[in-house]
Amino acid sequence: MPGLPEEWNERIRAFQESRAILTALELDLFTAVDGGATAEAAAAKMNTDARATGMLLNALAAIGLITKEGGVFRNAPVAAEFFSAESAANIRPALLHTAHLWPRWSTLTECVRTGTAVARQEGAPEEWTEAFIAAMHRNASERAPKVVAAVGAGGVRRMLDVGGGSGAYSIAFAQANPALKSDILDLAAVAPIAQRHIDAAGVGARVHVRAGDLRTDDFGSGYDLVFISAICHMLSPEENQALLRRSHGALAKGGRIAIQDFILEPDKTAPKWGAVFALNMLVGTRAGSSYSEPEYAEWLKDAGFSEIRHVRLPGPASLMLGL
Repeated sequence: MPGLPEEWNERIRAFQESRAILTALELDLFTAVDGGATAEAAAAKMNTDARATGMLLNALAAIGLITKEGGVFRNAPVAAEFFSAESAANIRPALLHTAHLWPRWSTLTECVRTGTAVARQEGAPEEWTEAFIAAMHRNASERAPKVVAAVGAGGVRRMLDVGGGSGAYSIAFAQANPALKSDILDLAAVAPIAQRHIDAAGVGARVHVRAGDLRTDDFGSGYDLVFISAICHMLSPEENQALLRRSHGALAKGGRIAIQDFILEPDKTAPKWGAVFALNMLVGTRAGSSYSEPEYAEWLKDAGFSEIRHVRLPGPASLMLGL
């Protein structure tokens, strides 16, 4: 009988390489070997076992993230640029969010049996929040110019950024329109992180953070734009319906809404990243998921919006717009 094609064997085993890289990031191994180090020297810096550290380094060398010569390990170019604290381009803080997802994804089988998340958040809440917002800020900062161009900042005097996280999108909208003021609504634990980014961008006079719960707290009124990015996938259909109704009530006459998320095709099997991300919500939330264009369109219509459009952008996420 023919054996399983090697492509599928590699996919099934892919978690092993992923786990090795995530462990290296958690231990800050790439900083430990920056400039060159033996396994013993790296282990001393990380307070790890020398034998086990050598095994991990050898595996990372086989993967291609580490080089080895004469018993001395060094970062390969990609690791030196992105994973070492010695580099200005270091993205390790953001990648730690992926490491924090590991325990949750290990419960996927039980989640499929029960229909909801079964694992509790791992690690200190502050550590988890910092890593999560760092990951979101990195992604949002890269996408923000495309999103602002697609949504449009002209004519927007007041904007409500629901669950605005690091503030990357509010900052981008404020930079695109000097007359625009934005209110970010997010949890109290997130507010100081957002404030740091706002102050660094020099838009503190026009971008403000308000601590609150997007599920229950009052949104206010008179906004020209309500912007909701990477929020709807965390909520149930019923919660999204309520969120969009409250968003409609917060708008001034002629105001509009922009939702950015993983928006699936009607049969929910594409785009691939959005379909797989639905499982991330299964293992991590009570009732979240990735939703389809028809679902968003129905929710927006029921909330009172018209002229509903799906705007596709490069990358895994896209926009739903409504007036």
